[in-house]
Formats: sequence, structure tokens, C-alpha cells
Amino acid sequence: MRKKTRRTWLVLLSSMLVLSMLAACSSKNNDPQPTASANNPGTTTEGDTDKPQREEITIDVFSMLSNFSGEQTGWFAHVLKEKFNVKLNIIASNLEGGGDIKFQSMMAAGDLGDLVVFGATDSKYLDAIAAGMLLDWTKDGLVDTYGKNMQQYAPKALEKNKAQFGGGTSIYGIGNEVGAESDGPSEALELNYHPNLRWDLYEQLGRPEINTMEDYLPVLKAMQELQPRSDSDKPTYAFSMWSDWDGNMMMNTKAWAGMHGYEESDGFNPGGFTLVSADTEDVQGILDEDSYYMRGLRLYFDANQMGLVDPDSITQNFDEAVNKMRDGQLLFSWFSWFDDAYNTPERMEEGKGFHLVPFNEARSYSYGFDPYGGNRVWSIGSKAEHPERVMEIIDWLYSPEGNMTANYGPEGMAWELKDGKPVLTALGEEAFPANKTPIPDEFGGGVWDDGRNQINNTTFKSTMINPDNGDPYDYSLWTSTLAKDPTKLEENWRSVMGASTAVEWFVNNDKIAVQKSIYTGQPYVEMNDDLKQKQGQVASVIKEYSWKLIYAKDEAQFNQLKDEMINKAKGLGYDDVVEFNKEQHKVVFELRKNS
Repeated sequence: MRKKTRRTWLVLLSSMLVLSMLAACSSKNNDPQPTASANNPGTTTEGDTDKPQREEITIDVFSMLSNFSGEQTGWFAHVLKEKFNVKLNIIASNLEGGGDIKFQSMMAAGDLGDLVVFGATDSKYLDAIAAGMLLDWTKDGLVDTYGKNMQQYAPKALEKNKAQFGGGTSIYGIGNEVGAESDGPSEALELNYHPNLRWDLYEQLGRPEINTMEDYLPVLKAMQELQPRSDSDKPTYAFSMWSDWDGNMMMNTKAWAGMHGYEESDGFNPGGFTLVSADTEDVQGILDEDSYYMRGLRLYFDANQMGLVDPDSITQNFDEAVNKMRDGQLLFSWFSWFDDAYNTPERMEEGKGFHLVPFNEARSYSYGFDPYGGNRVWSIGSKAEHPERVMEIIDWLYSPEGNMTANYGPEGMAWELKDGKPVLTALGEEAFPANKTPIPDEFGGGVWDDGRNQINNTTFKSTMINPDNGDPYDYSLWTSTLAKDPTKLEENWRSVMGASTAVEWFVNNDKIAVQKSIYTGQPYVEMNDDLKQKQGQVASVIKEYSWKLIYAKDEAQFNQLKDEMINKAKGLGYDDVVEFNKEQHKVVFELRKNS
């Protein structure tokens, strides 16, 4: 990608958004929305007010992405009660024994729940289909009757699922993050992976230059010395991690690959123990000596020796790490959204908070746009008692109204329309993005953050244009938001970095790797049972030893544990899995050339 000026980037972003809006509006005009009674079966229309309200039901949601377990509460629960007369009981595999363990126990019991959310179209998804555990949406015309929004706004995502996983006739779900046709980055103001530091402390140090990922350590140590205690007088750390998101490897270590433009998947194949460049043909085995994964483990070991790693990391879950971020115990974030808990409006107005502090060798990963959707799938369990009511909810989430409501609440609570454009209310200004702001009882009570949609999956790319108002779905890109004066934190960052947003900085400095969308109309090649077993056994070894390496007492023990990890992994078939994946990646590289 050629280096672009800020003006050029803003013109390109505007053009992309306009094209997206025109496409959505054209679709809307040519294929009108279903009537209110068909689109929103849980409500009544004029002339139907004498109809009795439908029976209240509880939907069991098995989400492999959720960080919450139990009954959905707060404002989102209130919306679902009012609109559909349903309650959600969320079963989170992250919190209930881990993804594989909970999935296997539910498969053995013969029931995956009513609404099923998969974290990837991997072996778990394929096994669930093969075992008859997921409902075919074409059965009895289910998607034709109750999937009008998906047919209108995400038809290619349905097409993809039918071709890749349904033999060309069945549909077992729909992918997330449905986007437009575009080669540019799909993210709004920030990417998913990039290093954010406490900018105010970094400025106090004179903004030292950072060339490599390892160069963060002395900077973070100096920041810790500047801010040794949190708001509640607890010790501060650079890194506070969590293990409940670990899959084939340790997630917080894989994040360093994302900051170099690599991901576990190539955008088509789910991957295993490889890290794949978004826009080149380079592939790393995670146990390669110079892989970003091995570098990440070494960095954390060194950081722990310096007192920069939270000792609770190995036992805590994601929510506990978020609470430490909110309290000011942390100094580093791998993800642009993780530090939302600290970046409150009040702190940012004071000039305090997290912002991008890039390193010179960085080249951060962008997922790009994909009209066929991503690999985090919404499905319906085959044992669901009320599949039509489950599909009504999924379909509503794939509508402009549903997407806005699920992310930002009902109109009139945290946002409203002024002159046809969305604007945050006073409550929204205080609550967004993830604050503990009290919610009025009329909207469900509780606090904003706790009441958010706890399923934790998406439908549309947030940068897509909402055809109902002409602004992107992402509130940070609303016309009203962009017109606001920047906070002191943003103003300080912009004056130094020469860009208005993190995405703009990455584009202007040619530090971004955008993944192309890949669609073949065919399913990817699945591992045989022998390789699947090897992958599961190897993954367990890699995750166990990754955490041990970080907390090794000294250099000698680190090297000993590293050798044990590699030898055990290879003995269990690591090389076989990597070789299989590299062969599949070659196919994708050829498709990239021709797309």
C-alpha cells in the first residue's frame, strides 16, 4: 500500500462509506422491509391490538465468545422482554470449563441449547453439523419466513454458509461482521490489535522512541515507577492477562503477531499452529525460534523478571482483568477496546488515558471488509423448542434497528435522532463506551456496562452505513461525534502523531496489513480425525507450557521449559498439523493473487 496523506485517507474513507450507503439504500428500495407484524412478530400493529401477547420463554444461549454466564439483565434484557417476550440464559464456555470442555460435555448430552454462537468455523462447528446438533434453517421454510432482514442485508453470508457447510442446500448459520465490497481497512478509529499505553505517563517520560516489541519493557518499567499505585492504591503492572480466551495457543501472546500483521487464520481456513501474514505469503509455525509467538513468550518472561506482569494473570478471567484496567492498575493494552474501561470522559478531559504508542517494526492487522461475513457464526440448536422465535431475534440483530439497539440501546435512552442523524444523549455521553453509568428503571435499571448485550457476537461491520440515517453504525463515526471538540488526551495525541485517529496513522505511515476477503463457494479442507486429535493434544501442551515459561524463576528454567514444550509438542504431532495447515494456506495465497 502506498503511503497516503491524511486528506487522501479521509477522502477514500468517505467514498467507501458513500458507496456502502448507496448499496444499502438501493437494496432497501428494491426489496422493501417486511411489514411490522412479519418483521417484529413479538409486537402488535394497528388493528392487531386485541391479539394476546405471546408466551414468555427463556432461550438458552450457548456462546463460545461470551464473558458472562447466567440470565441477561439490564437494558438489553428489557428490550428483549418488551419486543419478543423472551429472556436469555447465557451459557459461556469461557467461564464454564473452557471452550472445548463445555462444548464436548454439551455434545455428549445431545443438546447445544437454543441459540448457539461459535467462535470459529472450526472442527467444533463442523462436528456439530455432522452430529445433527444444529438446525437446518431451510427446513420448513424457516429462513424464508423469519429471516427477511438477513435475506435483505446479508444475503451473501447466507449463501456462503449454504455453499461451504450445507452442501449447497442447507443453511446452519450465518457469519458475523458482514461488510461491503472494499479493499481498505474496515475498522473505524482504531484497529483490533495495536499497542496502547498510558499516553499521559509516556509523555512525562519524553516519548522515548520504541523500535521493537521488546523495547517497550524499559519504557513500561519507567512508567511503573512514575505510577506505582492505582486509584485504589493497588500495585500497577504493564501486563495483566487472562487464560479463559486461550484456544490453540495463549491468546495474549498471539496478540503480538497481530501487531505485526499476522493471524492464526488466513481468512478462509481456521488454522492451527501457524501465524499467517494478512497480505504476503509468509507463514510462521508458532514454535519457530524467531516466531512472534516465541518472541512474545520471551518478552513476558523478561517482563515478569522486571516486576511488570500481574501475578494473578495465570488464574484470573477476562472480567477481573477489565476491573484492574478500570482501576488504573494497568499500563499496556494489546487491544484498542480493552482500555475502554479506563478511558472515561472525565479522565480523557484531564489528559489521562490510553492511546496508540506504536513501535517502528509494527504493521498491524486489519480484518478488511467481507460481504460474506466472518467465521463467528450464529446458529440454532436442533433441539430448540421454539426455533422460529430464536430466528426472529437473530434476524432482528441483522436489521438496522436491531444492530443499533443491541449495541447502543433503544432510541431515546443513550442516543436519539436530531434532524435525522443519531446523537448521544447526556446518558450516552456518560455511559459510552463501557462505563458503570446508572440506567433509569424505565429502560431496565442497573448500569450501562452490565446491561450490555452479553452474547458478545456481532452482525454488521460497525463502519457500514446505517441505511435508516446515513451515518455509520459506529457511534465514533457519527456526524455528531466527529463534530465534537477533541478531549485533552486526544488533542495531545494528535498534535504529536500528526493524525486524527490510530487507523489514519497506520494508513498514512504504511503500517497496516489488510486481509482480503476469500470466498470460493466450497468448504475448506477439514483435518481428518487423527490430525484433530493431535491438534487437541498439542494445544494443551502449548498452553500449559506457555504460562509456565512466563513465570519461570530464571533463564535456566525458561530454557528448560521451552525445550520440554517443543519436544512434547513435536512428539504429539505438532509438525504434522503445521504441514497440513501450510498446504491449505498455499491455496489461499493463490486465491489472493487472483482476487
